[in-house]
Amino acid sequence: MALLKCPECKHDVSDKATACPHCGYPMNSPTSTKPRIRNGKPTKLPNGYGTIYKLPGKRSKPFRAVKTDKWVLDADTGKSKQIRFTIGYYATREEAMIALAEYNENPYDIKADSITFSEVYEKWNEGYFPTLSNSSSIRTITAAYAYCNGLYDMRMKDIRVSHLEGTILNADVGDSTKGRIKSLFNMMYKYAVAHDIVDKDYASVMFANGNPIKRERTKEPVPFTDEEVRQLWDNKDLIPFADMVLIGIYSGWRPQELSILQIADIDLKAETMKGGLKTDAGKNRIVPIHPIIKPLIENRMKEADTLQSEYLFNDVNGQQGTYMTYDKYRKRFQKVMDRLKMTHRPHETRHTFITKAKACNVDEYILKLIVGHAIEDITEKVYTHRTMEQLKSEMEKITK
Repeated sequence: MALLKCPECKHDVSDKATACPHCGYPMNSPTSTKPRIRNGKPTKLPNGYGTIYKLPGKRSKPFRAVKTDKWVLDADTGKSKQIRFTIGYYATREEAMIALAEYNENPYDIKADSITFSEVYEKWNEGYFPTLSNSSSIRTITAAYAYCNGLYDMRMKDIRVSHLEGTILNADVGDSTKGRIKSLFNMMYKYAVAHDIVDKDYASVMFANGNPIKRERTKEPVPFTDEEVRQLWDNKDLIPFADMVLIGIYSGWRPQELSILQIADIDLKAETMKGGLKTDAGKNRIVPIHPIIKPLIENRMKEADTLQSEYLFNDVNGQQGTYMTYDKYRKRFQKVMDRLKMTHRPHETRHTFITKAKACNVDEYILKLIVGHAIEDITEKVYTHRTMEQLKSEMEKITK
């Protein structure tokens, strides 16, 4: 007698055993994966290949193709028990045999037939969320998903265009959030089609007669006036985070980028900052520190050191940690605006920087490097290498 390894539980099993005594897995199964044919009809199928049953009664598809999922050991009887799953129902035995053969040749996920909307969302975001560079993008998606609760428990294969459109139109939210829900559906359906969960991309044909989601017209950005900038300087020590607004005006960072600047990426000796999000041109870019805001950055770094924080901007009164996020930034920014009776939006600090730079004749390519805009001029992109001294020299053209 020789001992074999059970493929299921890896225990030693006698080569004479018909099933593993530890887990019930069938042993000594034929190695063939094709049924034996006699007189044009299949004889007993090989162990592990699957089974075809003819169901009783008058049915349009009476032949059921099943396959063993696993074996379990019945603790009461001590016998092995098969747990099967259904591949499908067919009109003829031949069709069922073909389906069984195709499954054995190229097994696919039977559970895709019953997977729900919420399960697809979880599977999709496992791969997608790690590709996002900041947590605010994830929060935008999860916020949109929260308005899809009517679809959560529906099988993905049962969802139709009317369900998707109804979810969007009935959501009690603004058009921008409805647009995000629509984008979420588009991404989820691309994933579902790619993984054979659904056959049709219903998200791509939503609102075929015209999109009723009317995007709110974005207000034209308005730069801070010289008088408003002067007010900020006058109140930088009196109004919390007025200094943060000034740093944004004289650096050109996007609000999302500015709010999460880290101490490790600020070099006071070299007078540079490193950061950036969103685009390839914007990521990991070096921005010179304008001399006028260097004292403000030094003060913030001292505060961060006292708080033992790795971030430049901190709020000692923050209820969820002292470090800044974009959401916190927006709220602090708005408080500054309210105190000074201004009506600017966070992104207008960046717009002010670009406006000032152009008014002071800063080199257009250096300006693009500083603010993280893509350079379309192939010659400039490939053959011109700007030095940090050039960037600093152009930055200093911007006056108070």
